[in-house]
Amino acid sequence: MRLHAYVLAADPAFLAHSVRSYYDAVERIVVSYDEDALSWTGTPLPVEHCLEVLDELDVAGKCVLVPGRYARLDHAPLDNDTFQRQEALEAASDGADWVLQLDTDEVLPSPGRLIASVDRAQDTGCEAVDYPARWLYARAGSGRFLEASTRFGRPAASFPGPLAVRAGTALVHCRQVAAPTYRVDLRPWNTDPFRSRDAVVHEVVPREDAVLHYSWVRTDETMRRKFGWSGHTAVYSRPAVYERWVRRAHRPVLTAVTSPLRRQDWYRLAHAPELAGGEW
Repeated sequence: MRLHAYVLAADPAFLAHSVRSYYDAVERIVVSYDEDALSWTGTPLPVEHCLEVLDELDVAGKCVLVPGRYARLDHAPLDNDTFQRQEALEAASDGADWVLQLDTDEVLPSPGRLIASVDRAQDTGCEAVDYPARWLYARAGSGRFLEASTRFGRPAASFPGPLAVRAGTALVHCRQVAAPTYRVDLRPWNTDPFRSRDAVVHEVVPREDAVLHYSWVRTDETMRRKFGWSGHTAVYSRPAVYERWVRRAHRPVLTAVTSPLRRQDWYRLAHAPELAGGEW
């Protein structure tokens, strides 16, 4: 099976950790970026920094630079997100059987486990693999993080979109597809609070093998910048979203202890690798 990947070069915070986590498992990595260093909302991005990071880690010459124009201000930010990903996926599909599509703040602890799931998905005729991610919300000290969970503290998986798709797949919204999907979860039943309880689970992996999603593990300043260029800026730009993040990120123990009292947005304290990053 020939496996390629694409990466959107926009956010350097955990970029090196993310790409290194699957670098040895793929043959080619398409690096997609806006040639004017602008985000989907038209704000400046540290693209040059991202390219420098990738150049330093690309010891085997796997990265292929594919610039484009993605700050289409007459389109919604998430439409620009989908448009850029589709172009990157098409470029990465050349000569591949499957393509990984991890964001640069997602780190893959066990690439062999994901690849085994892709093999099984191929055998079953599926065209995408939903693989669980652990959503880390904030540092809590001593290698501990505030992590999304069930109401009473069990791990809950996050599925922002398939992390692997067959070459040539059409994206319908960001990373999401309208195709038969092989679902991997943390338990034999669905743990994603945003899906129905009867959602099918084809395979179970240990929590330690789930992708680590560091998207929200940032300083106040970098989080505010991220809110400005994210495809979800319409929601993130609301003051209440930032204030809620600050309140919970600065009081992780209290947030975890009081989780059962809330109707939604539940968290627990959990151990995860303490990676350098989150600043740019």
